[in-house]
Amino acid sequence: MKIRHSLLPCAALLLCGLSAQAQSPSAELQARITRVEQGLSAPVVLKGSTDQKMDLAKRMAFYQVPAVSIALINGGQIEWARAYGLADAASQRAATTATLFQAASVSKAVTAIGALNLVERGKLALDGDVNRQLSAWKVPQNEFTKAGEVSLRRLLNHSAGATVHGYRGYAQGQPLPTLLQILDGTAPANSGPVRIDISPASTWRYSGGGFSIVQLMMTEASGKPFDQTMKATVLDPLGMASSSFIAPLPEGQRNLAATAHLSNGKAVTGQWHNYPESAAAGLWTTPTDLARVVLEVQQAAAGKGKILSRAMASTMLTRGLGEYGLGFYVEELGDRTSFSHSGGTEGFRAQLYGYTRSGQGVVIMTNSDNGAALIHEILRSISAEYGWPEFQVIEKAAVPGDAAINKPLAGDYRLEDNPASIVAEGPRLYFQSELFAEAKTTF
Repeated sequence: MKIRHSLLPCAALLLCGLSAQAQSPSAELQARITRVEQGLSAPVVLKGSTDQKMDLAKRMAFYQVPAVSIALINGGQIEWARAYGLADAASQRAATTATLFQAASVSKAVTAIGALNLVERGKLALDGDVNRQLSAWKVPQNEFTKAGEVSLRRLLNHSAGATVHGYRGYAQGQPLPTLLQILDGTAPANSGPVRIDISPASTWRYSGGGFSIVQLMMTEASGKPFDQTMKATVLDPLGMASSSFIAPLPEGQRNLAATAHLSNGKAVTGQWHNYPESAAAGLWTTPTDLARVVLEVQQAAAGKGKILSRAMASTMLTRGLGEYGLGFYVEELGDRTSFSHSGGTEGFRAQLYGYTRSGQGVVIMTNSDNGAALIHEILRSISAEYGWPEFQVIEKAAVPGDAAINKPLAGDYRLEDNPASIVAEGPRLYFQSELFAEAKTTF
């Protein structure tokens, strides 16, 4: 449990959000937006209680999340986009819908679309040993590669057996490794070498390292740097004018970028880390731009995509091993399929979510390590307002307490290795946990 002081007054947070809207919405739409802003919820609430909805501005202050940016998709179009709070808490620079955030692992979903476009154009093979498509570097052979092929399909599905779960990034001023240095784990790379250490197609295991192999495949297939390849195959065709895979972020765009913040509310030194592992984690973008990715997947699934055919969209949204298709987490929900990806880099958290057939979805981006918890509260509010089948709040009824039953439950416990106590006072039980000081008045 933590008690935190607000980063800024709640009214200021709301004003930042309101000022970010380019056009005034209709009264009906504004009412929907307001209900979303004021309808945040915990996953489980007390049945019959009327005071359990929470306000976005207050929850931002509680979690010490300086900025949140949202793009909401409904009816197969971007219905509204809003930004709230501060892109940079120190300078009080307001967030707008044009503020750039790191997409983190959501980059993988966008990369997968680009890779599958190259497959459809005959520049890459989805199946077969990737070493037949690589020249500057090849996957080192061992007993595991002999047991099964490392294919592009398996890399995109995280079932190729590749190592390196994720990447830490590089602080400002640190030298950035080349892609080959990243793949071999040699200085100045701060990650281990990308190798195959379990048999391909034997199990699902998330691997950012596998997407670094994909990055090299796409670069060599196109004959262009990865950022240019993605610009030509995905960003430009979808009109994602604010997005870039360039690392580090070009000087001319730095004033548009949100500053990353740690869980204690402090800014990341140097504002953010750089991620030369572009395919896995390197995209800078806005929720509005990423919403165009959601729309492309929906349209491609209906046979109207700009980048992918209906057949390829079906392949992408078909689960392989695990709960993953090719680049997206996928879940069949009867009348629709959900596709999603979350992401987190140092000081940023993001979520992309969409449904086929219903034309619904959302992208939420934050500039805080605490952003994931807030994102889930926002998703519950959106689900309630727009009738989504997921992220629904569970209501549970409370029964009258019994002092005789409660009394023996009182005592000392451990919660995630921290001491905690349950105190019985008649028919009620109270949970207590030790507070640890982060500062004189922050716990």
